[in-house]
Amino acid sequence: MDNYRGIEESLRKSLGLRTRPVTVKFLEQPPASVPKFQGTEPSGCSFWRVAASGKTFYTLPSDHYNCPIGSHTHNIPLPAERSKELEQTLNFIVGIGYLKMEEVPGIPQLPRTPGAVVYAPLADAPSDPDVVMMSVTPRQAMLVEEAAMRAGSAAKFPILGRPTCAAIPAAIAQGGVVASAGCIGNRVYTGLKDDELYVAIPGKNLNRVTQEIETIASANAQLAEYHTARRQSLATE
Repeated sequence: MDNYRGIEESLRKSLGLRTRPVTVKFLEQPPASVPKFQGTEPSGCSFWRVAASGKTFYTLPSDHYNCPIGSHTHNIPLPAERSKELEQTLNFIVGIGYLKMEEVPGIPQLPRTPGAVVYAPLADAPSDPDVVMMSVTPRQAMLVEEAAMRAGSAAKFPILGRPTCAAIPAAIAQGGVVASAGCIGNRVYTGLKDDELYVAIPGKNLNRVTQEIETIASANAQLAEYHTARRQSLATE
């Protein structure tokens, strides 16, 4: 297993992150060495907020039922007594003009239902993650995307919008870094700031992308000095 504490320290130093990166791991069954999440949350992305606060835990599919859209992206079928909630939610958001029904089939989705999902701050990851989620400013996202291109790990995707949780299956399917603008539900449930968005990094590419972030951050610092000097010497207004 990689040195995830060292990787988190490197990312925080190179990028100046405001919040801790969060690891997401999908398993067929609950892990024996990780505590079960206690309580309820309104959405699957709410677990990112909990993990970023420093907690390591796993959830069961039933912990995700409160969010029909998130359950859909994570391929978690709702139980019979709640099976109409996805349709009701979709009808609501389509009715207010937020989404068109023909967009739904194109929303990324996990290929199979997980038996458990483990969330942890990156430094405390109990196992190799499937995806690492980071909330970033546009400038930080620029550095991550440039590093992903340098590492050969940039997904062939435009920046994703709604729903934010679709960035996880998208990153897994594409095998590359995916950026998400963050939907309004996610912003309410996680407290994501207006000047922040997300990047989703496949766990298998994390070490390589982190190394390139160090290079890109240093290069950008030098380029800032270069372009500042050019602006001072060439700009007339």
